[in-house]
Amino acid sequence: MSQSPQVYRQDQALRTSNAPVTPLRYVFLLLDQFSYLTFSGAIEALRLANGYGQKSYYQWDVLSETGAPVTGSNGLTLQVTGSLRPVGRCETLIVCGGDNITETATPGIVSWLRRNARKGARYGGMSTGGFVLAKAGMLTGAKATLHWEYHDAFREMFPQIELLDTIYFLEGKRFTCAGCAASMDMMLRLIADDYGQELARYVSDLMVYTSPRSCGHGQRMSVQARCGIRHPKLTHSLELMSEQLEDPLSTPCIAKAVGLSTRQLERLFRKYLNTTPGSYYTSLRLERARALLLQTEMSVTEVGLATGFKSRTHFTRRYRQQFGIAPTYENGLPPG
Repeated sequence: MSQSPQVYRQDQALRTSNAPVTPLRYVFLLLDQFSYLTFSGAIEALRLANGYGQKSYYQWDVLSETGAPVTGSNGLTLQVTGSLRPVGRCETLIVCGGDNITETATPGIVSWLRRNARKGARYGGMSTGGFVLAKAGMLTGAKATLHWEYHDAFREMFPQIELLDTIYFLEGKRFTCAGCAASMDMMLRLIADDYGQELARYVSDLMVYTSPRSCGHGQRMSVQARCGIRHPKLTHSLELMSEQLEDPLSTPCIAKAVGLSTRQLERLFRKYLNTTPGSYYTSLRLERARALLLQTEMSVTEVGLATGFKSRTHFTRRYRQQFGIAPTYENGLPPG
């Protein structure tokens, strides 16, 4: 890939200049139950960059809301360097989330983010960090991404924000990232933006990350790859089901849309998935329902309607059959 003249000059300057570098500062806010893989991939990229040419390109602070150690989603506890502090205009603020996002996005954190966003600092969210940015109004009118597991909950809570299925997305001074391994891809992009491709390539080699992905790369494998299916009409029917969970399509409608008879579609499901179209579709809707119950504050009735169950009794019965527990007991939610 050819470089722009500006990036090429940056790379040349890194290789030839003996002048000292003024380090850029990153500020990481760790939420309780944060993703360890996401955070370590991001901060290690900055650490490795500091080995290039025996210069220090980055400095960082790692904060928690109170300054107390933070426990990650893997149960390990991490010491931080301080509590919430003002973030300067020339600093980059990154919110690193994980599980229990509705509980960890506290009013204090939301207010702190709003205050610092008004100063003009570059900011972003990794994993579920985008939830907190959205709650603080910092993604209004923007596109965003976050880990695919939380897409359903995010769309229900913030329908006005266009959610992407890419591994990361940058727009002006705002960025969001799906987290996990994608945090390395995003940090390599930020390093390239900060200092040029030469430094980003150096870090990539040290990470033994030989093929960094671009921001347009999708988060998950295709339906064909996940299910091991190579039949295009069956794949199309699975995609239709995934896209239409709130208002489910009938099996005859799906069959007509993909150019098959109902019986032909049923045979394909039995042959490749060992189930019926109706059973597969119901399982998809129940999986989404469980994600909404665990990740949002929606009532059981609201979740049932959002996943195409018009009767609360029917929803409860099918949910118990699938998961062995009534939806009213998931995550301690009230029975409303």
